[in-house]
Amino acid sequence: MKKLRLFALATVALFGVTSTANAATTVLATNDFVGITFWVVSMGMIASTVFFFAERGTVAQAWRPSGSVAGVVTGVAFVHYMYMRGIWVETGETPTVYRYIDWLITVPLQIVEFYLILSAVNKVPGSMFWRLLVASLVMLVFGYLGEAGYMSALFAFIIATAAWIYILFELFSGAAGKAMKKSGNKAMKTAFAAMRMIVTVGWAIYPLGYLFGYLLGGVDANALNIIYNLADFVNKIAFGLVIWSCAMQNTAISRRK
Repeated sequence: MKKLRLFALATVALFGVTSTANAATTVLATNDFVGITFWVVSMGMIASTVFFFAERGTVAQAWRPSGSVAGVVTGVAFVHYMYMRGIWVETGETPTVYRYIDWLITVPLQIVEFYLILSAVNKVPGSMFWRLLVASLVMLVFGYLGEAGYMSALFAFIIATAAWIYILFELFSGAAGKAMKKSGNKAMKTAFAAMRMIVTVGWAIYPLGYLFGYLLGGVDANALNIIYNLADFVNKIAFGLVIWSCAMQNTAISRRK
């Protein structure tokens, strides 16, 4: 396990050095607030990735897969944010494709986290995992089709939002929510509730940004990029920190027994 952790950290470091070297060819202007948020998010993601992998070995075995996934989420986001920053600084264009590729990988992984923390303490049906996964993919695919102009922005918004609402239903009243209520593990319940709140409140930023950016107006490309960047910064990192915190609590309780 120690070798695996060292390999993961070395891989992240290699990506970091390579991406930073490539980024050095561009200059970030002092008044480019969008570019600044891209850079801040990039550094936050790489720092979080190193932290999650370094801390993986300090928690109970059952929680380690969740810690690994949290590190993968922020690691993938870091790589994409370095590319997105470069595109923005060099061209001034919104990096929609790279953003959605990032989300297409990281959002389903975040959904997987619910299944992992539930299965760490309870036996849960695999069908729950697939329902959440498919709903997250529907949400992302139609969001991209609407933003990229491949279909009606309104129609895409309705379908993507319906998929998000379905995810919330599963987490509050569906199989996932019921499994959480039946569990007697306090740490897991705390993690699940906090992660569910992030999906409810934190993820609401994305459809709101889409709504005002593509349907109602009032939000330009600059503001929309800043909104998406800050939402990613909070949602991805906070998601992992919640899991880490609850894993540490559960591990401490287990060791006292």
